[in-house]
Amino acid sequence: MTKLLLGLSLVAALALPAFAQDKEQDRVTNAGTVMKEILAAPDSIPQSVLDKADCVVVLPSVLKFAIGIGGSYGRGVMTCRGGKTFKGHWGPPTMMALEGGSFGLQLGGQATDFVLLLMNSRAASSILSSKVKLGGDASAAAGPVGRTASAETDVAMRAEILSYSRARGLFAGVSLEGSTLRADNGANKNLYGKDVSASAIVFNHAVPVPDSAKLLLTTLQKASPINKSSN
Repeated sequence: MTKLLLGLSLVAALALPAFAQDKEQDRVTNAGTVMKEILAAPDSIPQSVLDKADCVVVLPSVLKFAIGIGGSYGRGVMTCRGGKTFKGHWGPPTMMALEGGSFGLQLGGQATDFVLLLMNSRAASSILSSKVKLGGDASAAAGPVGRTASAETDVAMRAEILSYSRARGLFAGVSLEGSTLRADNGANKNLYGKDVSASAIVFNHAVPVPDSAKLLLTTLQKASPINKSSN
């Protein structure tokens, strides 16, 4: 009996890390699917806005829960253009977590996909190093919608982070002010099999691109290969 219990404990110890890695890989894969579907839609993120983004955060299937006045919690990934000035190719993802109040467009427990565009290096650096409150630590706004919409609107030019949502087929800019965004280094450990910080992933090329991220990076590289921001 003792040997059996030891054997089962060993199997469990080996299985848990593999399960955790598979879970994060699925999350990364889902983020790639969401990004591909959104960018393929005729009326989605403006090209001029995407071309000026330093980083993109994709949070698939964020769920609303009712505790007090309600709240939401979601996990996903962030990928940034390479290099200290964010001018290179889209790089390996770092896992992210979004926490906050009700986001309005979620109805009846419907899962919502969120996409956040980080429009300057300050926003990206802040999120990589600490928890950031949207609308507080970093200025945030609902992003303009429509492939031909301009990035030169007052909202797009003022905000450090532009946010979008997709629920029940509806894609729209959405305000996430009051929610917080942070790197999920526990999930990074699960995905990459070792302790690695979000900043090391983005700035130091500390890990190779996982297979699960290839759809996401290929989609973004094809859609926006060059950072046209003046920052």
